[in-house]
Amino acid sequence: MKNKIISVAPMMDWTTRHCRYFMRLLNQSIILYTEMVTTGAIFHGNHEKLLQYRPEEHPLVVQLGGSDPQELAQTACICEQRGFHEINLNVGCPSDRVQRGMIGACLMAHPGLVAEGIEAMKRRVAVPVTVKTRIGIDEQDSYAFLCDFVSQIAAAGCDTLIIHARKAWLKGLSPKENRKVPELMYERVYQLKQDFPTLTIILNGGVTTVSEVIAHCQQVDGVMIGRGAYTNPQLLCDIGEVFSPQLASLSLGEVIECYMKYCQEELSAGVALTSLIKPLLGLFQGMPGARAWRRHLSEQSHFPGVGVDVIAQGAEYVLG
Repeated sequence: MKNKIISVAPMMDWTTRHCRYFMRLLNQSIILYTEMVTTGAIFHGNHEKLLQYRPEEHPLVVQLGGSDPQELAQTACICEQRGFHEINLNVGCPSDRVQRGMIGACLMAHPGLVAEGIEAMKRRVAVPVTVKTRIGIDEQDSYAFLCDFVSQIAAAGCDTLIIHARKAWLKGLSPKENRKVPELMYERVYQLKQDFPTLTIILNGGVTTVSEVIAHCQQVDGVMIGRGAYTNPQLLCDIGEVFSPQLASLSLGEVIECYMKYCQEELSAGVALTSLIKPLLGLFQGMPGARAWRRHLSEQSHFPGVGVDVIAQGAEYVLG
């Protein structure tokens, strides 16, 4: 299918730069996102380290968490200078911690403030400014509420929205529960595309197979895959065969070989092997030897002095 936007969702503690590099080996065209980075962390921390990535990760989007328009604008400038090709504002995270900072899904109740942030960022940067949001929050979950929110941020200049097709419960559910408990309402996202045809609408939530991606792309402009991408990384390979068959793809053996070279460089720079191993655990899902692969990596990577050979040794259980 042509001209559809397929991406991997920003996920805290998962879409690290190591995971993104690995995913890029699996799919050359899919759009990757950083973990959410707050404006405060960038202002008061080491933004060079927080925004670190390799050129191979492109196309790469940075997701920001924040609500102060001027801070968002200044942070967006830093991110543009760092070479990110898009700025995405998080209006979907339901955790208590981010709510206290006026970040994430709670901002759906303040569309005017979100609009101000978008306008401020767009005045300062030339790269696209997009929003990732939910279909509602708490009792504010009507379709009319969603349309009003979308109308206000679209008027501010945001022409691309990623919609997680669940509402968020700001009280009573953990972030993990908020990813599963609220009902998926894909039809509402489809309707949004019909009612706002000039906007780019990308669907997110519960997508785990290529057939689901294809089906959703009949209704909207693209699909963002979340946890399905790290529990079953081969999904990215399968998506590449459908959506970008013109691009050369690596075999799983070649992916392992390339990632081992990356790991060796990162180990030399002081990165812990366990951090580098984490993205690999879901590879080979459903294949004979996959359990032995996971067990070998999980058990052996913790020993002192272990190097990248542990990956090749584990791959023998599956690839021979």
